[in-house]
Order: sequence, then C-alpha cells, then structure tokens
Amino acid sequence: MYMIRRIVFAIPLLWAISLLTFVLINLSPMDPAVVVLQAQGVPVITDELIARTQQQLGLDQPFLVRYIHWMADCLQLNFGNSYITGQSVWLLLGPALVNTLRLTLVSAVSIIIVSVVLGVICALQAGRLLDRSMRMLAFILTAVPSYGLAALLIWYFSVRLDWLPTSGMESYRSYILPVLIITISYAGLYFRNVRSSMLSNLNKDYVLYGRASGLPERTITLHILRNSLQVAVSIFCMAIPIILGSTVVVENVFAWPGLGSLSVRAILSRDFPVIQAYVLILAVSFVIFNAISDMINAAINPKLRNGL
Repeated sequence: MYMIRRIVFAIPLLWAISLLTFVLINLSPMDPAVVVLQAQGVPVITDELIARTQQQLGLDQPFLVRYIHWMADCLQLNFGNSYITGQSVWLLLGPALVNTLRLTLVSAVSIIIVSVVLGVICALQAGRLLDRSMRMLAFILTAVPSYGLAALLIWYFSVRLDWLPTSGMESYRSYILPVLIITISYAGLYFRNVRSSMLSNLNKDYVLYGRASGLPERTITLHILRNSLQVAVSIFCMAIPIILGSTVVVENVFAWPGLGSLSVRAILSRDFPVIQAYVLILAVSFVIFNAISDMINAAINPKLRNGL
C-alpha cells in the first residue's frame, strides 16, 4: 500500500516538472523559427519566412495547446525533431542515453564499493591517524575540479605511460579513467555519510549488549554495517541521477558519446527540442530514483510503511 501511495504522489510532481520544463524553454529570447532558418542556411531571414516556419512548427498555436500536444507526444517518447539536423530527438537521445547509463552504472557501483569500504575502515579507526589521513585526502581530492584531475590523469596514464585511451568507448579500458574521475569526485562525499552512520550505530545499546554477550566482533560489525546502510540507501539511490546529470564535464573531456556531450552541442546550437528532452529526462530520473529509495527504505524498515 505504501509503494502504491508513493507512486501516486510522484505523478503530480512529474506533471509539474514537465510544465516547468516547457515553460522555461519557451522563455528563451531566441525564436525557434529563427534557429531553424539559420540551421537551414537561409541567407536572408524575413518576417514572412519566420511566420511560415512558426506555422510549420506549430508555434503559432496557443501556449496551452502546444504544451498538451508536446506532453502527449512525450508520453509516447516522441520529443519532436531536432531544429538543427531534422532528425528525431529520440533517435539522437536513445544511443546517447544508453552510453551515459553505462558510464553512470559502472561509476555508481564503484562509488558504492569505495564508499562502504572506506566508511567502515574509517569508522572502526575513528580518531586515529588512518581515519584523519583518509578524510583529509578525500577532502583534497573532492575539492579538485574534475576537468583538472582528468587532464592530469590523461597526461600521466595516456600520454606518458600510454596505458589507457584518451577518448571514446572502444573497450573496457575506455571506462577506467572516466569512472576513476567520477568515483574520486563523489566517493569522498558519500564515504563520510557511511562513516557518520557507522559511528552513530557504534554507540547504540545493541552493540554493547552484543559485546557483553560475547558475540564475535565480526558479527557485531556486520550488524552495524547493515543498520548503517539503511541510512545510506537514499544517498546511494540518489547518486545515480546525480551522476547522470553531472557527466557533462567528463564526457566532453573524454569525448564520450553520451547525454553530456549531446546536451552541450544542443545548448551551443540552441536546439530547443533536444534541450527540452534532456532536462525532462534528468528531472524524471530524480523523481523515479527518489521514489525507489523510499520504497527500498520502506522494505528495510517496516516503521516507514506504517508512517511511524
């Protein structure tokens, strides 16, 4: 019942996101008809040409009518045609989305593994040299801009040592540097949440009772980790849409043929249908993964299902 309610509550939020996306794009001072005519290489753009193009694109219709038509098409994964190339937006977004999802999922798995391992180690060594050193190193690496770190790693591993490719996604070796950059950028943030949750559970009564009962330290640690990860589930679930939306820099540095590269080209060329679809996909992914994290937490903790 809780999951059904959570899905129902997400529907109006998705509708609001779609409306806001459509409104923001239509607030652009650049007339889409002018963009289309410029892409077609029309030497002289007259008011008559603009009016005719607006009619062809349906831009002469009232705002509400255009929104309803656009929303109905989006529900069928029809985001219109690119103003620049004339191709279907979905045909452009589909392959790019798959490529970005590959990079995102591999990076998310890497981030989760590194965050959990470092979080557990630092929590068990809290206040000691290893804990302080790891937190300081994580703070420094997180503060370094991803493009700067990417340039440094490309110079060392690709140019100097010639171990890894500098661009593209031809083989598994192409994933190593982009995934490493994304992991360094986010694991330093997430492992501190795991560490903090572990430390709060270390002081719980069940840990004291377990040790007093003579339970092995390994068993107690596993119980602490399981309870701590309940708090981290939401963080890790939301990491996926966050990474999905933040791969722009990494994809452009490594020439990764994903959503990030496509969105930059669309923004520079003012390709409004592609921009609309990109923003909508990212916003919907945040809502979906937020709902998924709530459902997972409810499955782990029955109190949430009862509203306690």
